[in-house]
Amino acid sequence: MTDEIGRTYVERLLHIMSVCPTLAPQALQLAIAEALKGRDTGLYREIFSRYERAHADLVDEIPELSALASFDQQWVEETNAKNQAERTKLEVELKTYSSNMIKESIRMAHRDLGDFYRSIGDLSSALKHYTKSREYCTTSQHVLDMCMSVVELLMEQRNYSHIATYVFKAEAALESLSVVRANTGPEAPAGSAQIQKEKRNAEREKTQTKLDVATGLSHLGQSNYEKAANTFLKVGPVKGLEEWSRKLVAPGDVAIYATLCALATFPRPLIRTQILENDTFGMYIEQEPYIRELLESYMSNRFKNVLDILERYSTRHHIDVHLHFHVVALTNLIRSKALVMYFQPFSSIRLERMGQAFGWTVEELEQEVVSLIQSGEIKARVDRQNKILKAKETDQRAALFAKAIKSGQDMQATNRKLLLRMRLQQADLVVKPPKGQTGYNYPTGHPSELLGGDY
Repeated sequence: MTDEIGRTYVERLLHIMSVCPTLAPQALQLAIAEALKGRDTGLYREIFSRYERAHADLVDEIPELSALASFDQQWVEETNAKNQAERTKLEVELKTYSSNMIKESIRMAHRDLGDFYRSIGDLSSALKHYTKSREYCTTSQHVLDMCMSVVELLMEQRNYSHIATYVFKAEAALESLSVVRANTGPEAPAGSAQIQKEKRNAEREKTQTKLDVATGLSHLGQSNYEKAANTFLKVGPVKGLEEWSRKLVAPGDVAIYATLCALATFPRPLIRTQILENDTFGMYIEQEPYIRELLESYMSNRFKNVLDILERYSTRHHIDVHLHFHVVALTNLIRSKALVMYFQPFSSIRLERMGQAFGWTVEELEQEVVSLIQSGEIKARVDRQNKILKAKETDQRAALFAKAIKSGQDMQATNRKLLLRMRLQQADLVVKPPKGQTGYNYPTGHPSELLGGDY
């Protein structure tokens, strides 16, 4: 976190105070230093309030607030006065431009007000002005800039359900902008034209990288882990994140999100092709070296080491503001997948041997296995007396007969429907469409396709 700046950085430190109070003194100092660089007095007050709550939980373990820092009332009053003056100035400018009906100036005024409200922590007002500027956008670039500002704001708010809407709008604007740039522009020598094309492609790739990260966070926040993994694994090079890597989401965070979601939902071959053989994503993994160890342990069936790594870095995962609420669910999914994969080659196995592979006691393993059997993920039975897990044997002959009988029943039902239709036609009981009516498309397929219900 040493390279991070801005509101998200302070939010992360506040989150650390809540989930790990023993680190609250260090987090307090860092948060105050960063808050004093900005103009959000509400966030500054929240830092002191959050530390007091942490101290109440650990009175004997961390020092009192007064021993570490004092509230700077003078800075708060001066900053509030400056904020009020700046707000008045920007609102007067917007009113002036609105009365003169200058679209570009009105758009910029709304944008500036959005930036201002975002800087002082009034995120709802910032969102209102950003979206209001859409009415005065005259180019695809303006729309793209507006959408990117809203996406950043929603990421700060952790408003995951709305991110996808503005990502979609941003991608449409980005595509339109690319078409416009490709079809317009002055004639240039071949070499210069190629350089300009490469520059445009690089800019597009950077923007798309940010949009992919935002979409991945949206899926993660809504517990769509498979979609989140697929989206994070599509992101472009690390440099495409630009200022986002310090202000919103670090490359190491992207590696953690993608890997945990992939381990929880992907089959093993897909993990190999999409992650281990993905050179671009490898640059993200390098930011968090333990991620590669985790992947290699999983792929080589060293599940005890996998669970040890997840436990060892559980604090790292819990102090992440986006991942915090999903750590337990993702860990459970990874553990369940590992158990299922381990048992697949066996028709029976002793629970003691299986427990050694996962570092669990027989009782702990039995509890996990029973829950998987009840959920249908493992088709087996537990011999509690001999402590053996036995796979259920399927009678292939009985299964074949059951399949043949079902096919015969389906054929009989289809034939009955066809005979009924033929008799209806013979009795002239078929309803025909009125002449000249075209408002309804009457079916004209094979009779068997028209009889979908039971008679």
